[in-house]
Amino acid sequence: MINQPQFYRQPEIPGTFSRWVKSFNKNKLAVSALIVLLVIILIAIFAPWIAPYDPTAQFEELSSPPYWYDSGNSKYILGTDDLGRDLFSRLVYGARLSLKLATIVVLISATIGILLGCMTALTNIWIDNIILRLTDLILALPSLLLAIVIVALIGPGLPNAIYAVAIVLIPHFVLVSRNAIKHELNKDYVTATILDGANKSRLFTHSILPNILPSLIVQLTLAFSTAILEISALGFLGLGAQPPHPEWGTILSESYVYITIAPWTVTLPGLAIFFTLLSINLVGDGLRDAMDLEK
Repeated sequence: MINQPQFYRQPEIPGTFSRWVKSFNKNKLAVSALIVLLVIILIAIFAPWIAPYDPTAQFEELSSPPYWYDSGNSKYILGTDDLGRDLFSRLVYGARLSLKLATIVVLISATIGILLGCMTALTNIWIDNIILRLTDLILALPSLLLAIVIVALIGPGLPNAIYAVAIVLIPHFVLVSRNAIKHELNKDYVTATILDGANKSRLFTHSILPNILPSLIVQLTLAFSTAILEISALGFLGLGAQPPHPEWGTILSESYVYITIAPWTVTLPGLAIFFTLLSINLVGDGLRDAMDLEK
């Protein structure tokens, strides 16, 4: 008998993304938070099919309690507000509006902040110092207070609230991207790439950017949470979305005076904001742990 040759089979080494997913799945709290966040996103996407009524439509039943109350009406699952608008429909459309506004804010601030961060890390020292001093000046002030001041100067309204919150978030992206790039520039693979003749553009896109993506992804997640919170705060103060827009902060602003006689009109939008922010922050923490950013 001729012995069959034995071949060595090298074990498959999982890729970076596979290792991230495997590590993230071990964090049950983060996975649960991701499921909740995905449900909220799906509700926002399919709001026109989920909400039973138009969010601005008014009915005769004023301040009707949720259906589980003795005096509740099954037509209005979560009751109505003081103007007879269905609260469930307003919360569903509020999820759509709040997530859309937060996405716009994060895209604006991330684009500008990452570009400035790259500029400070890869250009002359004097440009680095100027941008860093401006960044430190903005970060020295509470973000919500600064957003209120900006909106007060340029005027209340939804577009101005978006600009204000975006300006407040830009310094965070500047520092995260700059520090990540500076950290990578000290590594041997960057020196080898430079000696190989790569210019700054190729060095950044092919070598540095893939290695700073974990830091940027986590910052995007946390910035999304901050954007929702501050847009809601500006709406509550009457400086952001204006009635009848079904934005969560605006719903709270319209209803808080009725907290003693219709507490559900305040409690339910507050819980919507709370669970959305909690799920985003837990997902961000899970991503940070999975990507080993603190190791």
